[in-house]
Amino acid sequence: MTTATDKQAFHARLLEVGKERYHDRHPFHAMLHGGGCTTTQVRAWVINRYYYQSRIPMKDAAFLSRCDDPDMRRAWRSRIEDHDGGVEEGGGIRRWLRLAEAVGLDPAYVASARGVLPSTRFAVDAYVSFVREKPLLEAVASSLTELFAPKIHSERIAGLLEHYAFADDAALAYFRQRLAEAPRDVEFGLAYVLDHADTREKQDAAVQALTFKTEVLWAQLDALYSAYVAPGRIPPGAWDGEEGVIRDPRAREAAE
Repeated sequence: MTTATDKQAFHARLLEVGKERYHDRHPFHAMLHGGGCTTTQVRAWVINRYYYQSRIPMKDAAFLSRCDDPDMRRAWRSRIEDHDGGVEEGGGIRRWLRLAEAVGLDPAYVASARGVLPSTRFAVDAYVSFVREKPLLEAVASSLTELFAPKIHSERIAGLLEHYAFADDAALAYFRQRLAEAPRDVEFGLAYVLDHADTREKQDAAVQALTFKTEVLWAQLDALYSAYVAPGRIPPGAWDGEEGVIRDPRAREAAE
C-alpha cells in the first residue's frame, strides 16, 4: 500500500474532477439555461432526467442493503426519503413530475419511462450497478457530484425563470429543495470519503469513482443533444416529440 496524500490535497483532487468534468460544462446546459432550447428539447430533457431521478432512491436502497453500520444507514436513508417522500406528499420524484406537467407533459407518461433514450437508460442503470457492486468507499465517492450541484441548480433556476413561460415556484420546486438537501448530503459523504480513503490506492479509487459519475451525467446529455439537437437522430422507441404531450406550456402565460 502507498501512503495516502494529506486530506487537503486529496480534497483538492476531488474538486478538480468537478472543475474539469461536471456536466455544467455541457453545451446542452448552456442552451437550456440561456433560453436556447425549444419546447420539445426542454420536454426531452425532463423525460430523460426523470429516469435518473427515479433511480436515485433505488441506488441508495442498494447501498443500504450492503451497509452493516446502523449509524451509516441512519445517515444515508434520508436520501431515499428526500426523493421518494411520504405516502401523501413530498419527495423529489413528485416535484419532478410537477415540472413535467408544467412543461405540458402527462406525468403518468413521464413516470412510465417509455420514451427514455437507450443511452440514458444504459448510463443510469450502470450507475445503479456501480453502487450495488463496488466497495462502499467508491459507492459513496460516486455521490460527490453533489459538491458541484448547488451551483448548477442556482443557474438553472435563474435561467428557467428568465427565459421560459412555464417556470414558476411550483415548477422549479425540485431545484429549490435540492439547494438545501445536497449540501447536507455531501457534508456526510465527503467526510466519509476523506476519512476512509487512507491509502493512495483508495484515494485513486475514490477519484475514479467520482470521475465515473461525471461520465454518467455527461453521457445522458450527449444522448439528449444527439437525439433532439444535432444531428437530431432519435433512436427507435425513444420519445417522438408528441407522445405524452397534454398542452402547450405557454397556455398558462396566456391565461394569466
